[in-house]
Amino acid sequence: MAENERSDLDHAAGRNGDGPAPVKDEAPAQQVAPPLPQPGGGRYAQIVGWGYHVPSKVITNHDLEQIVDTSDEWIRTRTGIEERRVAADPNETTASLAAAAARKALDVADVHPSKVDLIICSTSSPEYIFPATASVVQDAIGAVNAGAFDLSAACSGFVYGLAMARGHILAGDAEYVLVIGAETLSRIVDWTDRNTCVLFGDGAGAVLVAASDVPGGIMATELGSDGSGADMLIVPAGGSAHPASLETVSNGSHFIKMEGKAVFRFAVRVMAEATTKALDRAGLTPDDVDLVIPHQANLRIVQNSVLRQLKIPEDRVFVNLQRYGNTSTASIPIALCEAIEAKKVKPGDNLVFVGFGGGLTWAACAVKWGVPTAAPEVGWWRSTRRQAGYQAAAARSMWRRAVRWMYDVWPADPEEAASGDHEATAPEPKKQVSGSRGE
Repeated sequence: MAENERSDLDHAAGRNGDGPAPVKDEAPAQQVAPPLPQPGGGRYAQIVGWGYHVPSKVITNHDLEQIVDTSDEWIRTRTGIEERRVAADPNETTASLAAAAARKALDVADVHPSKVDLIICSTSSPEYIFPATASVVQDAIGAVNAGAFDLSAACSGFVYGLAMARGHILAGDAEYVLVIGAETLSRIVDWTDRNTCVLFGDGAGAVLVAASDVPGGIMATELGSDGSGADMLIVPAGGSAHPASLETVSNGSHFIKMEGKAVFRFAVRVMAEATTKALDRAGLTPDDVDLVIPHQANLRIVQNSVLRQLKIPEDRVFVNLQRYGNTSTASIPIALCEAIEAKKVKPGDNLVFVGFGGGLTWAACAVKWGVPTAAPEVGWWRSTRRQAGYQAAAARSMWRRAVRWMYDVWPADPEEAASGDHEATAPEPKKQVSGSRGE
């Protein structure tokens, strides 16, 4: 990133194939909101860093032919997917993929982790029910001054996260917000169900959103939900409705369940509607759009929504699902990074991110790209310093765990310590949750 651009940005630091008919009762009708006013005080939310990380293990359609009753031709003609990445190493988790993507985003922006004010991690396959995967990432990257929380909006979650980051920045509550979409869906997929196991993959993508006085950035968002369709795309067990039990495990209730045809009809409709509303709010039309980066779920959903309904040319819609499958909330940031690598994004371009997912949810945002996308030149000294910083973060985490362990086993009463009575009453050392797993 050029120094003069960076100084400007840092100044404020401050898826049946021919298009089924719409199903009118799947979501309440909404009226198009009027265009939003420009942010006050000349404060904007610009994407200044980006990065992604995917597992090295590749599973092709031909590999799946050995597992379930399917074929490469069947998968490609119905979804467009040719292969997907899977976290085969036990040390590869949602948090480790997220942390790797976050570090790359910070490196592109040349921002130290300590400057990050907030981390939002969108995921449907979190490290744990709690603590938040975002907190594990915060510890792993050394973002010592950042708040952190997880966001659950399924495949729409990354765009929801961008909306929240924009709100925090325009309100003046944050200067840098790290938004991450990360998934290890392979671990909640039923590998005997050909209707779902062929679809999903693992990966993570992240962007750093910064306060800036450069006009543009995340200009408008459109968020929506229709809970009446909650059972159309769901992991039934594991929550308070159906806690984990021998029955839920034996009947596969902890795996993804999906009503494919219903989700397809829903997605085709809301992808086009959400895009139109976000553009309206930003004062734009489909003709103004330079690139659409849709949720990478199914090629025919993209074709029947963005291409046919909005009449946006194919060369202005970025698709990479053939290589990664549906990585849920990670699909849009991964696609954004690859679009940048392919030189399809440049300063001044109008972009649209649009997704849909379980909930049911949908989301779109209009972005005016405001920063150079050329890969920054990083000297050996800066690279070494960055790596040292991440190693220091790991050491800091280990030290804090050690201190907590000492408080657990060390007697609170000096007289008790002198008498030796503490040996009989001292609690067993607690097994600590690893926050730098796989890092």
